[in-house]
Amino acid sequence: MRMNYIKIALIVLCLLNTGGFARAQSPSVNIIYIGDSITAGAGLSDASESPPAITDSDLRKMGVNITGSSNQGHSGYTTSDFMPNTDAFKQAEAAADKFKDNGGQMVFSIMLGTNDSAIQGPHGSPVSKEQYYENLKTIIDQLLKDFPASMVVIHRQTWYSPNTYNGARYLQEGLDRLQSYYPEIKRLVGWYGKTEKGRVYLGDVEAFSYFSKNYQTSLQPENGHQGIFYLHPNKTGAVALAGFWSKPIYNVVNKK
Repeated sequence: MRMNYIKIALIVLCLLNTGGFARAQSPSVNIIYIGDSITAGAGLSDASESPPAITDSDLRKMGVNITGSSNQGHSGYTTSDFMPNTDAFKQAEAAADKFKDNGGQMVFSIMLGTNDSAIQGPHGSPVSKEQYYENLKTIIDQLLKDFPASMVVIHRQTWYSPNTYNGARYLQEGLDRLQSYYPEIKRLVGWYGKTEKGRVYLGDVEAFSYFSKNYQTSLQPENGHQGIFYLHPNKTGAVALAGFWSKPIYNVVNKK
């Protein structure tokens, strides 16, 4: 009997030392990141520096087993560009299809709306807060239908400077419109809490404030029609944004 106890103790020690328990308990997850140029990693030197790539790395450090991941960020895209039957939507679903049989939990991480808020330029802009709600709901409804076991995490959009004006015109009007989307995201999550319980969650709510205070060190300075503006995360900002994304995603897949 004493020998049995010793053997059990040795096994436990081996598991602890090798991380065996952590691996056994780690959820397996497939993540499809849907977004615009910020998600795509515009202005960064390599795809490995993009927010989705760093989010995956963060989640792995937290013990999440990433069985599949795809960055479906497209520069300049709005919710209108991701409506069902558009090429972008089909590409996102095609990416998810490749992973659906690998045993991982399917998670769609969505951050759309920056381009919707523009005064002029991107497809469909300017998008009212009411239309933003309807567009986002249409996208998510189709994802939930086509992937019945999936979950969706909706992140708030990040801050941009009120003089932002590149190929598209944003300015203070756009920034104000962007913030009007936040209550709509919360309202949409609440709706799904009643109709699709346990499937749609609120993600990051901190990045906007962070970038508004740290734009000079975390966003790229870009030349625009009204001077230097700040919109896209630099390498430091991408790491920060990934940190804001990874926490809620971790909590969702671990049901916390």
